[in-house]
Amino acid sequence: MGSSKQHVVAVVVTDGAPIFELAVACEVFGVQRTDLADPWYELRLCAAQPGELRTAAGLRVDTPYGLDDVVNADTVIVSAVPASTRLNPPEPLLAALRQAHARRARIASICNGVYALAAAGLLDGRPATTHWMNVDEFARRFPAVKVDPDVLYVDDGDVLTSAGTGAGIDLCLHMVAMDHGAAVANTVARRMVVPPHRDGGQAQYVQTSIATTNSGGLGHVVDWAREHLDRPLTVADLAERALLSQRTFVRRFAEVSGMSPLRWLTAERIRLAKELLESTDEPVEWIAHRTGFGTPQNFRQHFRRATSVSPQSYRRVFRSRH
Repeated sequence: MGSSKQHVVAVVVTDGAPIFELAVACEVFGVQRTDLADPWYELRLCAAQPGELRTAAGLRVDTPYGLDDVVNADTVIVSAVPASTRLNPPEPLLAALRQAHARRARIASICNGVYALAAAGLLDGRPATTHWMNVDEFARRFPAVKVDPDVLYVDDGDVLTSAGTGAGIDLCLHMVAMDHGAAVANTVARRMVVPPHRDGGQAQYVQTSIATTNSGGLGHVVDWAREHLDRPLTVADLAERALLSQRTFVRRFAEVSGMSPLRWLTAERIRLAKELLESTDEPVEWIAHRTGFGTPQNFRQHFRRATSVSPQSYRRVFRSRH
């Protein structure tokens, strides 16, 4: 973030809020990690309404912060809300979101918190997503929103939306990566004992997670591939290690990850390239070889396609921030 001023993250708390999505924002932004980036974020839990607040699990939320703090925050996160708020978001909250947006705050939602953003008019004509179970209803209520039902999250610049539960972790880590770089975000992920953040374009609904597949199945293959990204890996190589035919491996990989093996390999190579650009002075030629892209030209093409900037520009931006 480039200055000594802490980046204030205001998390909107509604009465009866589901606890997991609220806890995700607290874990990512509320735990001080000044060993990774100094200053870290300042988290403020902001009451969306007067009176005593309790989560859906009955935990009391006692906070000195309110909607004025939402208006003045650098990032505003509306986590999942109860059905009553989803159907009828309080007007003071909507007004605060509009004011924060007018002040150029970054506005984000987790799961059905997107209803408040849409009701405030922040998503008209813009792409957004939400939990797959709410997609049809959300699209009917807010026809001006370009709903994408198949992705984990949507980054539309100053407004970001995510699908349910686990996708909220991906979105929060994505924001950390945007602020502090991929290396910091991946370190936070490791400390949370979750996989490196998934790309927003991955499918919402998958049967299981690669990271939790038993070590004799695809989890073992994924771990091996991450350790050997410098090799010219092919689907045949991965299928052989999984002791499966190529056709069966491709089908199974898509079932558990929501993407093809080659797309996943490219995403992992880009993730590693970001870390190396941020944390080393190695030349692009070396990074191209280390990440398995082969030639610098091939590396630059893939990196620009994934990030919209050149490797040199990416390194310059994140080195200047630190």
